[in-house]
Amino acid sequence: MRKVLRFLSMVLAAIVLAATLGTLVPRPLWPAASASEGTRRILVLKNPIHTDIAIPVDDAVRKRFHFLADAGLPSDAPEVRYIIFGWGGRAFYLETPTWAELKAIPVMKALTLDASVMHVDIAGAIAEPHPDVAGFDIGDDQFAALLDFIEASFQQGPGGPIVIENAAYSRFDRFYEANGHFNALVGCNTWTAAALRAGGLRTGWWNPLPVSLGWSMRLYN
Repeated sequence: MRKVLRFLSMVLAAIVLAATLGTLVPRPLWPAASASEGTRRILVLKNPIHTDIAIPVDDAVRKRFHFLADAGLPSDAPEVRYIIFGWGGRAFYLETPTWAELKAIPVMKALTLDASVMHVDIAGAIAEPHPDVAGFDIGDDQFAALLDFIEASFQQGPGGPIVIENAAYSRFDRFYEANGHFNALVGCNTWTAAALRAGGLRTGWWNPLPVSLGWSMRLYN
């Protein structure tokens, strides 16, 4: 019994150490040598376990993600100010619209290995400042690179990104098949961090939770 407890303690200590170093060690290690002046304000939205990226909408963004409107998402509506993108585990995302509907199998898949999906939502104005909203200004080149990363996260079929039929929380969101696999070590928040780095921002080396990602973003940007 003591050996088991000692082993579990070592595992827990290793996880804590990895999460701490993942927050405190920046990625990339050094700031970019040059970056265009920040003209595009993106938002990172969080809840206790998940983060999304809110992209400000203009005609070019609507055109680039036209497949959303093609799937019935009213992203072209004039009152839409942001398109919100998140990546996550298929079972957990699709089968857990609320915490009250939490089931064992999606949790097990999230902790082990699962296919991934992209979740896309739309929003009007998003208030700042807010405890669950962090805004960052990036340049046009960095904004374009961020959009490239997001677009590349969608799995492509013959007609473009593959919408998952009859899978949505409301008429204002959609799910799509995504590239990559989800697990507890490479999850939704590490996807968000990678997307932000593509957009020229710095994160911690490994940020599995919103709180560690938020800390690293405040430290290095």
